[in-house]
Amino acid sequence: MSRETKTRIGIASLVSLMVNAVLFGAGLIAVLMIPALNANVFVALPVMIVLSFVLAAPISWAIAPRLRARYWRGREPDFIAG
Repeated sequence: MSRETKTRIGIASLVSLMVNAVLFGAGLIAVLMIPALNANVFVALPVMIVLSFVLAAPISWAIAPRLRARYWRGREPDFIAG
């Protein structure tokens, strides 16, 4: 495994905790605010928890390179950076 891959895995693992928290919070608000999901809260909450864990990994893997200063040197601005 190369050094860049190890660094990306380390950054992604730290970022995944924060991404998971944001996804969990957004999912919790959605489950509690939508009446159809609120009626089946005992089924919707475990599904939402699993989805937040599953979706946190690829999202954090995509965010990780953007947190390195070397990534932005000499690059064109994109839709995230402006």
